Order: sequence, then C-alpha cells, then structure tokens
Amino acid sequence: MAKLYHFPLSPFCRKVRLCLAEKRIECELVEERYWEQDPDFLRRNPAAKVPVLRLDGKTMAESGAICEYLEEVYPDPPLMPRTPDDRYEVRRLVAWFDDKFHHEVTSKLLYERVNKKVMGLGYPDSKNVKAGAQKIKYHLDYMAWLLDQRRWLAGDAMSLADFAAAAHLSTLDYIRDVDWNRHAVVKDWYAKIKSRPAFRSILADQIPGFPQPAHYADLDF
Repeated sequence: MAKLYHFPLSPFCRKVRLCLAEKRIECELVEERYWEQDPDFLRRNPAAKVPVLRLDGKTMAESGAICEYLEEVYPDPPLMPRTPDDRYEVRRLVAWFDDKFHHEVTSKLLYERVNKKVMGLGYPDSKNVKAGAQKIKYHLDYMAWLLDQRRWLAGDAMSLADFAAAAHLSTLDYIRDVDWNRHAVVKDWYAKIKSRPAFRSILADQIPGFPQPAHYADLDF
C-alpha cells in the first residue's frame, strides 16, 4: 500500500491526496509535523517539506512532480489532456495556484491563522491577513472569468488544474475565508469538485482547535 506523509491543511498534500483517490490508489495517510524536522522524516526528504509519497518502492517529494508521476504511471482516469496546448494550459493553471495564489492568498490567510498557532510561532500578522482577504477576491474573479468560458478551469474536462485550485480553496474554506457568494459559477464548480468520491477524506479532516464550519462538508453548501 502507498503511504503519504502529509499535513491535513496543506494544499500541496491535498492535491496529491485528490490525485491518489481519483486514480483509486489505496494510500495510508501519516500526519507529519514537518516543522519539527524529525530525523526520520529528514531522511525521506532533506528539504523538510510535505508531501512525501512512498509508492512502488520509491520515496517521492514535491507535489507537482508526484502528480505528474502518478499521471504517467497510472494514466486512468486521466487528469491531463491529450494535446500539448491543452496540457500547457493545465500546467499553467497548476503553477498559478501553487505559486501566485499560494503566495498572495494561502500563505497570508491559512498560514497566519492556522500554521502559526500549530507551530507555536505566535499570533497572526493582521497586515498579511488583510492582504490575503483582499487578494482572494481577484483570484475568485479570475476563476469566474475562466469558468464563464469553459466547463472546468482548463477546458472541457476536469484536470489537475481543478484539483490544484480545489486543494487551496478547500483549506481556506475550512477556516471560513472563501466568499462563495461572490460568483455563482465558482460556487457551482466547487460543489461539483467536492461531491466527487476523491474528496471524501478531505471533507472528513478535523484539525484540533479549528472546528469545521457547518457548510464545509455539506455537498450542497
């Protein structure tokens, strides 16, 4: 059985979890307090980052590389389209969420509100929280623009781009930082994503000290 060393509210871990579940790869989840830099964990990944996946006798790090590996070795169901142009668009949007969205929103909201407390690093920086709350509006607007033209974020079929976006937004939804009423098309997209069987374990996550909001696991909001 595969084994994934993860932190429940890490969007990068959630992206890998979604890929594994969508491809029906049975996986044991091992919660890892990566910031404590346990020697055993550092042997698995000297970068001291999650996720780390143990699969097929290999130990793999970096969520992007893991997801690409899963797509190549376990191609069904596909999470990448067939043509180079379409694959480019998926990769562009994965990078958008894992880089730009993460830097401007996730790190400003989730990391300030949750990670600092869990890691014992003090109180949230109100300037960062305010900046993240402002920036998420822009990103939701961009998603709405994409979804006004497409069935899914990158095209007519669900892809890794949707999982990358949902991974970040689901962590923020857990802490009530997503205004789902801003754009109906984005809310409908997320409802489709979180109703998939692959999302079940993510909707079951419980973080001590941070109770789920009432709507979090509700498939109809």
